[in-house]
Amino acid sequence: MKLPLIRHICEFVDANDEDFVAEAIEVLEHMTDYEGLGDQEVDVLGELLSNLYGALEVEKTVRESGLERKEAMNAFMKRVQGSID
Repeated sequence: MKLPLIRHICEFVDANDEDFVAEAIEVLEHMTDYEGLGDQEVDVLGELLSNLYGALEVEKTVRESGLERKEAMNAFMKRVQGSID
């Protein structure tokens, strides 16, 4: 996951709508089912999906808890890093 990319996606959600990101996720997930993809292509799709899901999680935190986006992103990344350790 890349925090700058998650931030960029959050800006898109703020300017547009969260539904666009949810629909993009659906398309990318559908693409992962295609048997003709190589491992590298699946990895790229997975990275994109993780950043899109991360942005939705950050936006959910902002909406539900009232945190500033920067604080919500930092909390999200701490949770991600904690789950890796």
